[in-house]
Amino acid sequence: MDRMDNFEQVIFGAEQNWTVILTATACGTGALMLFLKWFGHKQSWKKIQRAKARKETSLQRAELAVLQFNESHPETDTSLILSLSLADLSKQLKGGTLTPEAVFHSYVEKTLEVNRRLNCCTEVLLESWDQLEDIGSRKDGLLYGVPVSIKDNIGYKGHDSTCGVICKLDLPATGDSVLVEVLKRQGAIPFVKTNIPQSLLSYDCGNPIYGLTLNPHNPQKTPGGSSGGEGALIGGGGSVLGMGSDIGGSIRIPSSFCGICGFKPTANRLSSRGASSCSRGQKSVLSSFGPMARDVDGLALCMQALLCDHMFRLDPTVPPIPFNQQVYQCSKPLRIGYYENDGYAMPSPSMGRALRETKALLESAGHTLVPFSLPRLSYAMHELVLRGFSGDGCATMLSNLKGGPVDPSLRVQIISYGLPRTVKKILSILINPIFPRIGASMESLRGASSVQDLWRQHADVEDYMHEVMAEWRRCELDVLLCPMMGPAYNHNYPGKLTSALSYTIMYNLLNFPAGVVPVSTVTAEDEEELRHYKGNYGDLWDKLYRKAVTGGEGLPVAVQCVALPWQDELCLRFMREVERLFREKK
Repeated sequence: MDRMDNFEQVIFGAEQNWTVILTATACGTGALMLFLKWFGHKQSWKKIQRAKARKETSLQRAELAVLQFNESHPETDTSLILSLSLADLSKQLKGGTLTPEAVFHSYVEKTLEVNRRLNCCTEVLLESWDQLEDIGSRKDGLLYGVPVSIKDNIGYKGHDSTCGVICKLDLPATGDSVLVEVLKRQGAIPFVKTNIPQSLLSYDCGNPIYGLTLNPHNPQKTPGGSSGGEGALIGGGGSVLGMGSDIGGSIRIPSSFCGICGFKPTANRLSSRGASSCSRGQKSVLSSFGPMARDVDGLALCMQALLCDHMFRLDPTVPPIPFNQQVYQCSKPLRIGYYENDGYAMPSPSMGRALRETKALLESAGHTLVPFSLPRLSYAMHELVLRGFSGDGCATMLSNLKGGPVDPSLRVQIISYGLPRTVKKILSILINPIFPRIGASMESLRGASSVQDLWRQHADVEDYMHEVMAEWRRCELDVLLCPMMGPAYNHNYPGKLTSALSYTIMYNLLNFPAGVVPVSTVTAEDEEELRHYKGNYGDLWDKLYRKAVTGGEGLPVAVQCVALPWQDELCLRFMREVERLFREKK
């Protein structure tokens, strides 16, 4: 018995020892994990502080440079310079009536003032002063002496392209992107980078690094996104020309919300080489780089300048198709398709009114308007757009958000992205009988189940493109007129309302060039009608939409112009016609 007791004591003691060891190990592992998490957050915080310091230093040095210039050039007529259209500004620069120095410092000064109100800039590019000194060698360029703002994700040597995420901080570009190189070759002076939403995959405009950007017409409203800093800066008068990118409306939405013109070309009409992204490799919904300006002629001049031999040499993957001035200048009557409600997201009262007014003006000018609708839109939104965009189950996007806080504007949007595929499936089954549109979207966020499934999805996208183009040819259309999202939303609503993107993201899916032209403003009657807005589905998204756009009286409202792939000049020509008719009406 004694030996047995001794044996039990030994065993019991061993168990206690192992328990102590395992407990200590577990505690140590937990403590280590907590330490690593704390250390990671501290490193992220340091990165953010360094980025903010760089921004503040650049703003202060720019302000000092402007002050010194103004003291030595009191004769500069800043108001006149800022009032000129891009075309007129370019003519006066080439003709010598204005100097590049006067124009540059006038716009830097205005940018600093606009940024103080709207927080639209991420960094002033101090190297632009060096470029200004040597600008005389580029006098033959189409954009000689024109200051240009660029979106944060467009690469500029020595500067971060953050996409609003911490993992891309402290990774300065080793060279200029192709777009920046060509802009410089054409005599333009990229002088400031502008703010974006975190990860670029939102049409709000805030991130944990640079903060929230405000709308130039109403600070309670978002400027849109993801090229929101560009929209705010140009809409606020701080830039005459900017470059953005568009993967779901990211040029067109901020242009609409801020009352300017914006153009999304056919994908790869302009080079994307050297630009940063949080969704690289995703091929179902295509991204495009394009210009944003105060008027359509400004967009066309920018496209003409960029579509040159220098870009085609730098990036041989871009088709060598120069800008077709003859198509842009043509004035023959057009056969125009149109729709007022796509059947997925009901337009706001001001959106619908803007489209009807535009249709009436086009008809009175001798153009033919033909009813048109995109086939199987609900299927396209869920099975092609959302499932394609979420092909990897949203893993790539979520991986870019690791290591730091998630911006409030994005939090609601990403909740469903991070759920396991099985949970998404169960939720879609439960939600579908009550809110079929939301249930179908949840199912689509599961993405592709295999590589084979993804290839099938890509084939379905191709088939759908040809289906739409067949309907287009059947109607014998030249171009298409459709509503444009607006007016500007209240802050933090875009992340809750991806459903409204049907008016813009479909043309990324189809790879059709599309642009927006401001044509009106929200009236008191629009606001009154909005009170009775029910939507197409009467679901949670429709109720949120009414709250998102309420309080918009006086805000800009735009329409969207669309053409077939590679007919970018025809799309711009249509936009110019819409712009002309509304100017004559005023």
